[in-house]
Amino acid sequence: MLTKLSLLATDRRAWGLLFVSALCLEISALYFQHVTDLRPCIMCIYQRTAVFGIMFAAMPAMLVNNLITRLIGYIGWGISAIWGLLIAMEHVEIQTAVNPFFATCEFVPNFPSWAPLHEWLPNIFGATGDCGDINWSFFDMSMPQWMIVIFAIYSAIWAVILLSRVLLKRSL
Repeated sequence: MLTKLSLLATDRRAWGLLFVSALCLEISALYFQHVTDLRPCIMCIYQRTAVFGIMFAAMPAMLVNNLITRLIGYIGWGISAIWGLLIAMEHVEIQTAVNPFFATCEFVPNFPSWAPLHEWLPNIFGATGDCGDINWSFFDMSMPQWMIVIFAIYSAIWAVILLSRVLLKRSL
C-alpha cells in the first residue's frame, strides 16, 4: 500500500488529476461569480489564489515529472493547501462571529506590489463582496465551510503522499 501511494507521485497522470481538480474549482468559482452573480469577498479571492497555487504547483510535475519538478510541486501544493485551509477557517470565523462589527475584512486584496493581481485581472481577483455575507449554502454549509473541507482534503492527500514517499525512501 505504501509503495502504491509513493508511486503516485511519479505518475504524471496523478499530477494531472491534481491540476484538473483545481481547474474545476476555479471554473466553478468563476461560474458562481459571473453567472449566478455571487460577488467574491477578499477572503474568497485569497482562497481562489490558494486554489490557483495548487493548480500551478501541479503543472511542472504534470509536464515533466522528475525530482526537481516534484519537489516544486510538493512545496507549492503544501503551502497553498494549508494556507487556503487557514484562510477558509478565518472566513468562517468572520461569518459566524457573535459581534459582526468586530469581525471585518479588508476592501482591497493585499497582493504584493510586484503582482497586483486584482488590478491585472479584476474579473478574477477583484473583490466586490462582503466577507460576512452568506449568499449560498449547500447541505447547510456555506461556501467557506465547503472550502475548509476541500482544502482539508488537499492537505491530507498532500501529507499522505509526502509521508509515503519519505517512509518508502527510509525503508529502502
